Amino acid sequence: MAGVPDIGPKETWQRLSEDADCALVDVRTDAEWNFVGLPDLGSIGKQAVLIPWQVYPTMQVNGHFADQLHKAGLTPLHKLYFICRSGARSLAAGQAAQAAGFPHAFNVADGFEGPVDAEGHRGHVAGWKADGLPWRQR
Repeated sequence: MAGVPDIGPKETWQRLSEDADCALVDVRTDAEWNFVGLPDLGSIGKQAVLIPWQVYPTMQVNGHFADQLHKAGLTPLHKLYFICRSGARSLAAGQAAQAAGFPHAFNVADGFEGPVDAEGHRGHVAGWKADGLPWRQR
């Protein structure tokens, strides 16, 4: 395995826009989807695939993760871009996807919200939201 490369949010958006075989897999928890927001891919005719890497509230690794990728209609031919809050869980999810036979796995660098700023808030320094990419509240 070559590893899971980090791809910036803007480049991820461009690839999702240009390639029908690209999919964005949001691996955050349902609580995060509900309270923080979701990437909005509607303008490019797609939607994020929502499969948690860890299950809220216990935060145990989702033992059905690879099966859920298949059930979502994803195949080894798809280029999968994994996103979480800041890039750590999505890297682990990408590695698990590669181990499960999905060779084209990428990690969205800095995730949806990125690191905290000087005031301790996320979403302003780096990541999907800070890069001004479309998102919505659920």
